[in-house]
Amino acid sequence: MPPSIDRRKFLLVSALAGVTAACGSDPTRRPSAASAVPLSRTDSPAALPLHDDVPMIANGLSPESGGTLKLLNYAEYISPDVVKKFGKEHGVEVEITTFTTMDEAIAKLRTAGTSFDVWFPTPDVIAKAAVGKLVQPLNKTYLGNLGNAWPQLQNPFYDEGSRYTVPYNAYTTGIGYRADKVKEVTGYDLLWNPAYNGKAYLIDDAREALALAMLKNGSIEINTEEPGKITKAGAWLTELVDLMNIKVGVTAYQYIPEGQATVHHCWSGDMVNAQSYLPKGVEADVLGYWYPDDNTGVVGTDAMAVPRGATKPVLAHLLINHLLDNAVAQENFSYTGYQPALTAITPEKMVTDEFVTEQLKSTIVTPEVYARSQQIFQISPAAEALWNDSWAQFKAGQ
Repeated sequence: MPPSIDRRKFLLVSALAGVTAACGSDPTRRPSAASAVPLSRTDSPAALPLHDDVPMIANGLSPESGGTLKLLNYAEYISPDVVKKFGKEHGVEVEITTFTTMDEAIAKLRTAGTSFDVWFPTPDVIAKAAVGKLVQPLNKTYLGNLGNAWPQLQNPFYDEGSRYTVPYNAYTTGIGYRADKVKEVTGYDLLWNPAYNGKAYLIDDAREALALAMLKNGSIEINTEEPGKITKAGAWLTELVDLMNIKVGVTAYQYIPEGQATVHHCWSGDMVNAQSYLPKGVEADVLGYWYPDDNTGVVGTDAMAVPRGATKPVLAHLLINHLLDNAVAQENFSYTGYQPALTAITPEKMVTDEFVTEQLKSTIVTPEVYARSQQIFQISPAAEALWNDSWAQFKAGQ
């Protein structure tokens, strides 16, 4: 069953307002040295701060039993069967509270009288959550399966040393298409090809769509804060209005298999899920997914963390470790459509195990693809406003 529309649509929303509030500062003011948030980049990782009043749990503790283990996650982004079996094994109920944006998730974490044991954050909010004391350091003695993760995500740039998080899933942003209707796969140019006029879609997300325009035109500055470059990206997108009668959306997993879209800017997991939406009698080999084989593609990951207020922190660690088990992770993948960032999940294995067709092997992310690709980072509030304004102008002209 595919994830909800809202979950992936809002994955890359920066959550500046909500998380800044968690840190107790005004987003229009420069943070003080004491509360400054490390701004990590792939070429400049930063270790997140530890706090004396937010310790990690001790070694060798027994897992808590009875009651409810509480998860905070996007809707339909974890297999109910996986968590139900885990809960039964440990004698607890598992309750999942959902959110659609990181702003909403942060607000739930900060609500008095509520607590959660496991949270599934995106990398762009992890540093501020750590500075704001919303998460607790992980004790890796409970996380023996972390070694199954991609090596670079055992020590990720956004959380050096994995102090607060471990990886959950990975995805790329490319172009899904109907292979029976696209005669030649020409990369980003597919969305500028008049042959697909009226049948072409962009992801309804400012950062993703403007980044696409930049990458298509040879720029990898997809985190730029320069007004002229952001405006230029908007102009490139505007070309698509008259040329393509372009549309925006986040339902590639439905529109492509059903034929409403011929080409659709989308996330890799959408095309994995698209296999379940094919009309009766239509084979999955009509689905295709293009992702560049150079460094002009976008990649991203999600993570797992234990909130500071967890009432079952030992069991929370054990659930996280459970989700890093290769077999469990693959079972979880079969539900979410978004792959675990584990070395055992390879394109070849996923074809052999019939998770995807040969035509969709490119949806499976590898450590090598992750290493060479671009990532959408958190930027300043002022720059975020420029990106959003440029996107709004494009949409107003549709």
